[in-house]
Amino acid sequence: MQTKTPRRGTIRLTRRGRIALIATGAVAAATAVAVPLMLPDDNARPESLTIPEGWRSGQVYAAVDKALDVPAGSTKKAVPQAGLKLPGDAGGNPEGYLFPATYPISSQSTPASVLSYMVNTAAKKFGGSQVTAGADRNAVNVYQTVTIASMIEAEAGSKADMGKVARVIYNRLDQGMPLQMDSTINYALNRSTLATTDHDTKTNSPYNTYARMGLPPTPIGNPGEEAMRAATSPTRGDWLYFVTVKPGDTRFTSSFEAHQKNVAEFNKNGKG
Repeated sequence: MQTKTPRRGTIRLTRRGRIALIATGAVAAATAVAVPLMLPDDNARPESLTIPEGWRSGQVYAAVDKALDVPAGSTKKAVPQAGLKLPGDAGGNPEGYLFPATYPISSQSTPASVLSYMVNTAAKKFGGSQVTAGADRNAVNVYQTVTIASMIEAEAGSKADMGKVARVIYNRLDQGMPLQMDSTINYALNRSTLATTDHDTKTNSPYNTYARMGLPPTPIGNPGEEAMRAATSPTRGDWLYFVTVKPGDTRFTSSFEAHQKNVAEFNKNGKG
């Protein structure tokens, strides 16, 4: 499909990246939602495992391995045999459904049992009537809504910006424009960075939303409730572009010319 965007050159929809992917445990503990889980009682207070909003599946697997003191890679290997209750669209890939929360861990916990609790929690959070109604309103299904929420989680500079980022995504989809999300390229390249090059945007990957139209094939992380709320009920507006000029100053616009000026200011700040 031909896009309606001006020639990209060095302009990007956003160059923010996802700093929170390397958030500290202290921050994670402050933001994660506590979910009570009925794990076997071994007469001792269980340790807890905190999964922050936006973590990718690989990060979750590594955290579970560490929490359970099992060899690296054990949790990832457990996925096919865990009997996870994922939607058919997921194709057995739990990305997006490892719900961010603080989970108790007992001596009898296994990688499969922990993953199951995460996925079951996500199913409860994402399966409500509010989410399904929001998906219908936005002409997407629930799995696509989770995918959109994962991009919102990665791209938004603050919770206050999430609804606007959601609206940019829907506006671009509605107008047949490429999403041009740096976060999806970062996912494809398994990294987190603020600097995406022209070479990066030519990456041969279904997650390259510069080169390919529509949504990436799967979520690019595991979104929390705030991001899902934004994905189901985006803020009203005509925005098509956004860029975080400096921390706390994310600018949204429907004008490509105005966006160019905002990106120029971003570049100037970066060089300063």
